[in-house]
Amino acid sequence: MRLGHNPRVPHIRLIHEDEATGALAEQYRAAIGRAGKVFNIVKAMCHRPAVLERSMELYKEVMFGPSELSRAERELLAVVVSRANDCHY
Repeated sequence: MRLGHNPRVPHIRLIHEDEATGALAEQYRAAIGRAGKVFNIVKAMCHRPAVLERSMELYKEVMFGPSELSRAERELLAVVVSRANDCHY
């Protein structure tokens, strides 16, 4: 067994930036424009570019749309929820 590989755990083959074509390449370029890189949470949706696009629309609305919460408060909530879910990315 390879180090870090557990055959009992589902695995998603991530498509890397240099392999992306079409709509996925467009989404990856947008991700790089937003964050300077393509995070694995984005790559996890690589096999469904339309779903990735809708997910990014939701993310942008939640994080940047009208709200009584400041941008910093929204980021803090995202960090707290990620930590509570033991999600490290």
